[in-house]
Amino acid sequence: MNVQKMMKQVQKMQAEMMKAQQALAEKTVEASAGGGAVTVTANGHQQILSIKIDPAAVDPDDVEMLEDLVLAAVNEALRKSQEMASEAMAQVTGGFNIPGLPGF
Repeated sequence: MNVQKMMKQVQKMQAEMMKAQQALAEKTVEASAGGGAVTVTANGHQQILSIKIDPAAVDPDDVEMLEDLVLAAVNEALRKSQEMASEAMAQVTGGFNIPGLPGF
């Protein structure tokens, strides 16, 4: 195998991965809990962008329920974000799992 050709392919893949990472920063996923009482939006870098809480879900006598809803929605948003990142990186790498690469 030609080493120069292989290096060009690696450089091309690196450039494509950088583009994919930049695109993931702009893509978002949304998750909700409690029938929409809590909605969380995250980007493809697993950053939480917003949390919306329906005022009807705020019960001073049951704060624990609201905490559980927030936790469930955040965890689901992060799971969706990681899945989106993995899919984007798989498109770039042809499905090869590259250890240490964000999204894997």
